[in-house]
Amino acid sequence: MDPDIQTTNEDKNAKFLFEELQTLNNRIQQTQGLPEDLKLKLEQMVMRLERMAKYGHYETEFDTLSRYIETITSMPWSVKTKDRLDLAFAKEMMDKTHFGMEYVKDRILEYLSTLILLNKRGKDAISRSPILLFVGLQGVGKTTLALSIAKALERKFIRIAMGGIGSTLELRGKSKAFPEAEPGQIVKALIKTGVKNPVILLDEIEKASGEKGLRSDIMAVLLEILDPSQNIEFRDHYVDYPVDLGDVLFICSANNLGTISAALMDRMEVIKMPSYTDAEKLAIAKDYLMPQIFERTGLRPEELEIDPNLWPGIVRPFGFDTGIRSLGRTLESICRKVAKEIVEGKTTKVYLTAENLKYYLPQ
Repeated sequence: MDPDIQTTNEDKNAKFLFEELQTLNNRIQQTQGLPEDLKLKLEQMVMRLERMAKYGHYETEFDTLSRYIETITSMPWSVKTKDRLDLAFAKEMMDKTHFGMEYVKDRILEYLSTLILLNKRGKDAISRSPILLFVGLQGVGKTTLALSIAKALERKFIRIAMGGIGSTLELRGKSKAFPEAEPGQIVKALIKTGVKNPVILLDEIEKASGEKGLRSDIMAVLLEILDPSQNIEFRDHYVDYPVDLGDVLFICSANNLGTISAALMDRMEVIKMPSYTDAEKLAIAKDYLMPQIFERTGLRPEELEIDPNLWPGIVRPFGFDTGIRSLGRTLESICRKVAKEIVEGKTTKVYLTAENLKYYLPQ
């Protein structure tokens, strides 16, 4: 290679690197609420990369440290949303997404009332409140109820699926000293929501692991995450700095309580979610599901009319189902078939009767 061309390439690489280092340094300076000692640590990392760049031995180190700095500066160290503490609004949010369940809603409103009262009296409401644990069979609305709480408080919401977690490192993160290191699910949730006080749903915590020994380890980590006396200095192995989770509103869900540790259960406020009756499912189908499905499939209400006598067969086409997921899939399948016929020009409206119901139901 021509020495002049090689020199030019080296100059370009050096210029690119120093621009990248300047970008990293700007991110450090502009990150709100970054603790001073952590900020100093990041600045020293950038200075170290600058020294290494002068000697041309920086590629691997640059990749590792730049990813670490980008992660730290993406974390919401001080950014928070303001809570909307309004019981009437909270009830309105829950009524929009859940039919009936008055006992469950009352329990949640009682819980929110304590948050409001503690907040008005200048006390740390979250740390004094137990963790809500929704227990119920699949499809009864545990996730959507948690989302309703987040909307009621006007907080960001994120769900972490606990089913089949194979290692505590998935929650705690993996040290940056190892290849392909990354933060754990909790820190990722904070980065994704962009605030330090989101509502985080730990979904199906009883399915955390199929191995008894590993499950015990995961339950211990969950206890550290959920216990307010410990989570104010949560240690993620990748971040390697205390992360304050005290402002996070954690909600848990489970299908059953069998595998949850006694120590973790002691921190929970268990709310059992009842199964839906056929009468409740019918009301949910007409008033909640159909408007959403019309929206998703592009249909107008006047393009599909259902004989009122057919609803029992639609609500329970395949036997008993405690939740409403199967019902939602059944209704969506019907609507898609109607949409197809309208697009093909075969009809402009479908009236569902006992004669054609079997055709429109999913096989």
